[in-house]
Amino acid sequence: MAFHPYLFFDGTCRDAFTRYQEIFGGELSVMTMADTPPGEAPIPAEQADMVMHASLTYDGNLLMGSDDPTGGFEGVKGMQVAYVAPDAGEGKRVFDALSDGGSVNMPFGETFWSGGFGMCVDRFGTPWMVDTQGTPPGA
Repeated sequence: MAFHPYLFFDGTCRDAFTRYQEIFGGELSVMTMADTPPGEAPIPAEQADMVMHASLTYDGNLLMGSDDPTGGFEGVKGMQVAYVAPDAGEGKRVFDALSDGGSVNMPFGETFWSGGFGMCVDRFGTPWMVDTQGTPPGA
């Protein structure tokens, strides 16, 4: 059994997942509301390009999301997506890419538990924690 984050966006899901694929690599699949089979619930024309489901798979990981069709999206609260990099160099690269155009809550750097850790909110409003595997230097 595994847990997988499912993120919601205010109309920016395609852009966010395209950016995540640029950062992490992997295979991206995007299904829009217009892809709904005929005979299913009618889709309002203004929602046709909204993402109904996106998935990014890479190295055995899965990140999923969609646009919020209700119009009531209020941002992500009470959670962060955690990414664990194989080393501090890769962690720094990912952190810098995720925080580009967003905001930094805790700059990426060495901690007592990790060779590199940082927290940011990307330009799409998704909060991230980037950590590294292994023990910190000097431990």
